[in-house]
Amino acid sequence: MHNQHTLLLRFPTLPSPSVIVLHLTEAKLSFNTRRIHTARTFFRRSNWVLPKAMSTSSSFSSRFGGGDDDTTTTTTNNNNNNNNGASFRNFKLNESTFLASLMPKTEIGVDRFLHSHPHYDGRGALIAIFDSGVDPAATGLQVTSDGKPKILDILDCTGSGDIDTSKVVNADADGCISGASGASLVINTSWKNPSCEWHVGYKLVYELFTEKLTSRMKKERRKKWDKKNQEEIAKAVKQLNDFDQQHMKVENVKLKKARGDLQSRLDLLKKQFESYDDKGPAIDAVVWYDGEVWRVALDTQSLQDDPDCGKLANFVPLTNYRTERKYGVFSKLDACTFVVNVYNDGNVLSIVTDSSPHGTHVAGIATAFHPEEPLLNGVAPGAQLISCKIGDSRLGSMETGTGLTRALIAAVEHKCDLINMSYGEPTLLPDYGRFVDLVNEAVNKHRLIFVSSAGNSGPALSTVGAPGGTSSSIIGVGAYVSPAMAAGAHCVVEPPSEGLEYTWSSRGPTADGDLGVCVSAPGGAIASVPTWTLQRRMLMNGTSMASPSACGGIALLISAMKAEGIPVSPYIVRKALENTSVPIGNSPEDKLSTGQGLMQVDKCYEYIQQSQNIPYVWYQINVKQSGKSNPSSRGIYLREAAACQQATEWMVQVDPIFHEDADKFEELVVFEECIELHSSDRTVIKAPEYLLLTHNGRTFNILVDPTNLCDGLHYYEVYGIDCKAPWRGPLFRIPITITKPMALTNRSPQVSFSKMLFQPGHIERKYIEVPHGASWVEATINASSFDTARRFFVDAVQICPLQRPFKWRNVISFSSPAAKSFTFRVIGGQTLELVIAQLWSSGIGSHETTNVDLEVVFHGVQVNQEEIVLDGSEAPLRIDAEALLASEKLAPVAILNKIRIPYRPIDAKISSLSTDRDKLPSGKQILALTLTYKIKLEDGAEIKPQIPFLNGRIYDTKFESQFYMISDSNKKVHSSGDAYPNPTKLPKGEYNLQLYLRHDNLQILEKLKQLVLFIERNLEEKDIIRLCFFSQPDGPLIGNGSFKSSTLIPGIKEGFYLGPPPKDKLPKNSPQGSVLVGSISYGKLSLASHGEHKNPEKHPVSYRISYIVPPNKIDEDKGKTSSSSPKKTVSERLEEEVRDAKIKVIGGLKPESDEEFLEWNKLSALLKTEYPKYTPLLVKILEGLVSRSNIKDKFHHDEEVIDAANEVIDSIDREELARFFALKNDPEDEDAEKIKKKMESTRDQLADALYQKGLALAEIESLKQVDDSLDSAATEGAKQDVEKTDEKSKDDGDPDMFEENFNELKKWVDVKCTKYGTLLVTNERRSKRLGTALKVLTDIIQEDTGPAKKKMYELKLSLVEEIGWTHLATYERQWMLVRFPPNLPLF
Repeated sequence: MHNQHTLLLRFPTLPSPSVIVLHLTEAKLSFNTRRIHTARTFFRRSNWVLPKAMSTSSSFSSRFGGGDDDTTTTTTNNNNNNNNGASFRNFKLNESTFLASLMPKTEIGVDRFLHSHPHYDGRGALIAIFDSGVDPAATGLQVTSDGKPKILDILDCTGSGDIDTSKVVNADADGCISGASGASLVINTSWKNPSCEWHVGYKLVYELFTEKLTSRMKKERRKKWDKKNQEEIAKAVKQLNDFDQQHMKVENVKLKKARGDLQSRLDLLKKQFESYDDKGPAIDAVVWYDGEVWRVALDTQSLQDDPDCGKLANFVPLTNYRTERKYGVFSKLDACTFVVNVYNDGNVLSIVTDSSPHGTHVAGIATAFHPEEPLLNGVAPGAQLISCKIGDSRLGSMETGTGLTRALIAAVEHKCDLINMSYGEPTLLPDYGRFVDLVNEAVNKHRLIFVSSAGNSGPALSTVGAPGGTSSSIIGVGAYVSPAMAAGAHCVVEPPSEGLEYTWSSRGPTADGDLGVCVSAPGGAIASVPTWTLQRRMLMNGTSMASPSACGGIALLISAMKAEGIPVSPYIVRKALENTSVPIGNSPEDKLSTGQGLMQVDKCYEYIQQSQNIPYVWYQINVKQSGKSNPSSRGIYLREAAACQQATEWMVQVDPIFHEDADKFEELVVFEECIELHSSDRTVIKAPEYLLLTHNGRTFNILVDPTNLCDGLHYYEVYGIDCKAPWRGPLFRIPITITKPMALTNRSPQVSFSKMLFQPGHIERKYIEVPHGASWVEATINASSFDTARRFFVDAVQICPLQRPFKWRNVISFSSPAAKSFTFRVIGGQTLELVIAQLWSSGIGSHETTNVDLEVVFHGVQVNQEEIVLDGSEAPLRIDAEALLASEKLAPVAILNKIRIPYRPIDAKISSLSTDRDKLPSGKQILALTLTYKIKLEDGAEIKPQIPFLNGRIYDTKFESQFYMISDSNKKVHSSGDAYPNPTKLPKGEYNLQLYLRHDNLQILEKLKQLVLFIERNLEEKDIIRLCFFSQPDGPLIGNGSFKSSTLIPGIKEGFYLGPPPKDKLPKNSPQGSVLVGSISYGKLSLASHGEHKNPEKHPVSYRISYIVPPNKIDEDKGKTSSSSPKKTVSERLEEEVRDAKIKVIGGLKPESDEEFLEWNKLSALLKTEYPKYTPLLVKILEGLVSRSNIKDKFHHDEEVIDAANEVIDSIDREELARFFALKNDPEDEDAEKIKKKMESTRDQLADALYQKGLALAEIESLKQVDDSLDSAATEGAKQDVEKTDEKSKDDGDPDMFEENFNELKKWVDVKCTKYGTLLVTNERRSKRLGTALKVLTDIIQEDTGPAKKKMYELKLSLVEEIGWTHLATYERQWMLVRFPPNLPLF
């Protein structure tokens, strides 16, 4: 998830180790705002952490000594209490100010507040951290400043660490149990377990680790594995050399095979070195009830270097973290901390690890306590916290609806005061969705204060993300950087002269006009990280860091309020924050970037103290344009040109919102406020002067007249002031944002912006009314007049109804003066915001202003239908194209490169979830719907499941959660995902896709029982269909009138036809009703590189094209009968039908008990009497014997199989069969082809019988050897006598039945093939050529394209163990659990 640069800092006052390795941790930059087309870490829901490209313009390697003067950095003096606006150029950063800058608190008044109130440092405040998980062993997160436990509970709300422990076992007489992984585990006799029942489960440990930790573990384990493998290679080389020295000439067949066996061993070891793939060891888990609490013990031997370490019996049992607050570490190698929680009466064990360092870092900013170095304390070191992991480890730390809902349940259950959530994503609808509804309940009913990051998608407007920047009940926080932070934490050469919002911090307003950002806080810090990172602290920056900074500041307020007996309410806290913040920037428009400004804890508390006797009320704003019933909004956002051409009247509804427990008589009835309304500019915004507000709310109108405004961005407010207490500041605000676009008045569809001057952090915003008919832009940016490298953001944003903001971004770096070009899509008639911003840290210290010129040229080809659907017929589709702006090159290109196959579920089950963690605060029980889809792939392919109704939405949906798993017939999970499915490569075979949906409404889940799901598969390059265009309607059939390109003249339409794909070009395995999908583009780019015009998906404007696959053609040969085939009488046909029916019945019987098998035997014997030597019958009897399970007497069973196989063999005329295959057949002779098919079937029946006979013979031989080895009465001398007797019998020429049978099989089939290869392996094994046997088996396994076969891998493991390669045996055992898990994992 994060890119990192390493920064080494030396802290002289910290205890050993004195060198702390820090990382600049940042999330990846999004270049595309359409999540569905981007990787998960690019756009969707990444924790609001700064992208690497946005942090600083260079990597860092500064080292600071132990307080020496020559290691300090020069900055500017600051006489103001705020760093905002301070000048640092004459100030020297000493050790104390440097350390303080690493955990910024001065900027938000924390130092002043704690100086006045040292005991209100968060004590008594409880924060829920909704994040990727918090490490309880991380530095500073053990105790509070007053000695209380720091972390009260640690929960995995996603279920990614859940283990199914429903299997119950009992210990044997030796105190051993069988673990879920198959390992034998020794129970500690001191463990108290009154029921003697042990719940067992297992987990592949890499599923609990982050990607970075897994990568480190793999490297460490690979080193050790390679060492062992090299030792075995050396042994194999020596054995081969010794053999060659002993046998100078190898002419004997046996010697050749013996040498080949040694060579095979060496080859296998070399190949294993190349193909090594560590899926990680499995850890066994044991859960039991000790009479008081549920206990958990883990067996981690597979992780340890010392075989005596990690044994189950040596594990110190844990219980739910909340009960004893104890944690464990898997091993010294991983240094990964974990805690456990047991649910559902011991049937579910949750092992909680973090899914990234992000959550621990966030917790450190908010609450870390470092008594040895107070300057590095978090904002509220006295606060306690609970960790609610919402970042799912299965999804690379992305959040799920399940995680969010469970986290809210936990926060309410623990009676938390605060929630911090540094996660989010863009949204379709602001202030809407299931999660928002639950948050509203938590805030309004349970008085939780919810703080969240605004997002890292700036600097363009309307880029705030959900839920932090778009939800009314949540305090959205923007990211601020002070000069001290720049100088210290970021180590820039010269800090900015005054504080500013980070360039990448998301901006408001929301699509419905709300401000978006509430307040700002420091957006970077060096804070605690998990122990598995092998360091104590790390630098991260982003609004992810600003949110816990603000949250920690609010925790100080709660600490003070509780100590002073002031009731805590999110309403008063938010109002105090907004009305005491210090503005950042000098213009009203800066509010869209920074909210009300930089929060000030000390001033905020003074406001709260003064407000004690005032009712706790939140003022809900609902705005509608007069004359329109909907949509309603929370502000006024005039963005389009038409809205700025006339004055408009708006109706504002103000509703006081009280907490649910408010007293109706003492609070609601008596509530009455005289409010004076103010407009920030009465020439543009006119409002009434006064308003009498009661509990039932009040409506008033305002008039907005933007007609006389100049082009560009304008921001205004209408706000209400309490006439009796004006010191309270604005009680409510109606934000009014106007972006008046410039219109292109000249005929040429282009606009230029010249001599724009940039310094670090400067932002230029241009608003353009995109001409009707424009669909893409070709732009050129020219940067000059600078020395050091410069980095710019170029953002383009348009807003359309009921869509996420239409955003394009490019990060452009200039190492020297140059011009760069780019293209992006636009929507005609909509206002385009074009933003150019120089990164805040780019060019710092240069003092040269960058000159930027930008030329924007609009292009467009309009067509009569953008989304094209070809109905499967032979008819072409007519397309009319025109250019409205200027002449354009019309060069249509269309491809079909994907196929979507619809599926309906084969099974649907609704279940009630456990009350442990799935019962809402309202008391409603959450239900789960599990849908099962059957998917069959005829060939290996890359697929992606899609659910159009649910995909692409986490927050702006009324459905709580979705999660899917794709598993094969062995229950191995190949892929899992949620609202944003990822493509997965799957081999040929059958798969189950299970879709898991959650909601508390049974009726809603019932409606989804037949939910349609699509499997989208990318076509191979050879199968991609390029569609043809024609100038005539008959072109697709006749083949003439091909259309390639043309020049469109403005005002003149041109028509052409799109032909359907030829039927013979349709990909195989495209069933009727499936849809081929692809893209089509029309215009030719003037900036396109060679070859780009051939792929419509590389054009900035491409449209979806679909082709519905028609019914398959009727097989004309079907039903035809050969004229030469002899006709049978009715009685003959009836007799055959009866016979075949009987055989079908016996073939379908599956006897399980001894009694049923006895009946089956009698029926078989009867049919054999009735139809003697009838091969199909004998084959079915043999198959019935082979398919038996739970066999008690294997020896007798094998003899029965041999007898049945012999009957099949004897029923076949092998000489006739041999003569037939010795002859060549005429493929055009229908009768000959039928005879050939019949003979091939007979040959396969013969081969199968020989194969089953060989397996039975080999097993009998193996059973005899086991019996001989277990014969305790036999003496060593007796064994020698037996060996001599065996040798004598062989010398006497006793036949080797297995060898004879195997040689017979070789006559008919290739024994190296997958179907019969096991017998070849057995043959080599009998001959003690284990290396050859293993090589043959490995080749068979690799050539098999179907699902893994367990028997094959069990055979491989036994061969490896017999050879004595212990390191390979361990490796294969670990893979057995990956390939053949006993059960599907839990959701």
